[in-house]
Amino acid sequence: MNIYDISVKKPNGDMISMSEYKGKVLLIVNTATKCGLTPQFEELETLWNNYSHDDLMILGFPCNQFMNQEPETDETLTQVCKMNFGVTFPLFAKIDVNGDNTDPLYQFLKWEKGGILGDAIKWNFAKFLVDREWNVVDRYAPTTTPLSIKWDIEKLI
Repeated sequence: MNIYDISVKKPNGDMISMSEYKGKVLLIVNTATKCGLTPQFEELETLWNNYSHDDLMILGFPCNQFMNQEPETDETLTQVCKMNFGVTFPLFAKIDVNGDNTDPLYQFLKWEKGGILGDAIKWNFAKFLVDREWNVVDRYAPTTTPLSIKWDIEKLI
């Protein structure tokens, strides 16, 4: 299996194959609108604005597993993120990133790049960087700011 064999759910319930992003560099992030790290939305949007024309896709996957910091519904997520944080990069339906109901995308990402302390996602805004050849090239801690990894992105685009 590779990342492009996986389908993910949009907020409207439609499924989309990750193969739609074939040939692009992906930055995949689990997000939350009520987290102390939420200001990272602005940096993610900056990366999106600066590099989406170079085939960078930022994909946000809201998650409510960390102290219930994502109270929005799938129906309200996109609007709230756009209105409150200026987000225009793609957001998907809420998922679990840990536990028995871990989304298949995160099962794959964690399998490919287990963290130093194991494969569990530790908090909101953990990031995975995937190159154009479908390789998960790096995993970043939630506290790693998006702009601090722009050099890693630039190497891939």
